[in-house]
Amino acid sequence: MSEHIEDIEIQLLLDALYRHYHYDFRHYARASIKRRLLQARDKWGFDSISAIQSAVLHDETMLPQLLDFLTVQVSEMFRDPGYFRALREQVVPHLRTYPSLKVWVAGCSNGEELYSLAILFAEEGLAQRTIFYATDINPAALKAAQAGIYPMDRIRLFTENHQLSGGRSSLSDYYTANYDRAIFDKSLRERTVFSDHSLVTDAAFGEMHLISCRNVLIYFDRALQDRAVGLFGESLARGGFLGIGSKESLRFSNQAAAFAPFVREQKIYRRKSL
Repeated sequence: MSEHIEDIEIQLLLDALYRHYHYDFRHYARASIKRRLLQARDKWGFDSISAIQSAVLHDETMLPQLLDFLTVQVSEMFRDPGYFRALREQVVPHLRTYPSLKVWVAGCSNGEELYSLAILFAEEGLAQRTIFYATDINPAALKAAQAGIYPMDRIRLFTENHQLSGGRSSLSDYYTANYDRAIFDKSLRERTVFSDHSLVTDAAFGEMHLISCRNVLIYFDRALQDRAVGLFGESLARGGFLGIGSKESLRFSNQAAAFAPFVREQKIYRRKSL
């Protein structure tokens, strides 16, 4: 099958997903979407992407499986420890000045970023004045984030990252080992609102003091990146902070003027007081 035909099939499938299920992947980076759809096609033994479209439209149980391919669920706790150290050492002193705090983890995936921030805020004495908002478009990911259960074989890496981030306690203080699983303490999410939210179609999400959305923008095309960054600007309190992924940048965004670099090397920005 020609690449041209595959590209047409992909566009038709994305249009169908939007029209029938209201999931909008039409402005995700096309190379990434194509790679993921080809993986789904091969795993399911279909002979074309059109076959995926037919299956998803006629069998709703296929939708969650397809969403798992199209949304990114790979992360780790305290990923890029320097980012969390910068939050701890340079952002937290500013956050301490507020009597109450709102933190949005956008694209929370299976919850690793949420629990990292919840632990950091607990160590810094800010947990009881903070409400966290954890959002994703994938219902299965939100369910996993709410459960807070991870394989024990990942805990060693999580622990190393936590220590490198300047952790003030032992990560083991926050989970219970149960055979091959680590179950994170319910207290870490007792002040968390889990919600379905799309950066593609939904509106601003409250007045936040910190938004952490890392390794999500790289999967969007330029127009959708601009929309998401604009949404973050609308959602942040004046002087609020935005953290993005190590391979991401606001430099070329049409919305860049609303932000000033705060910790440049860790991709932490501050909303300007306009």
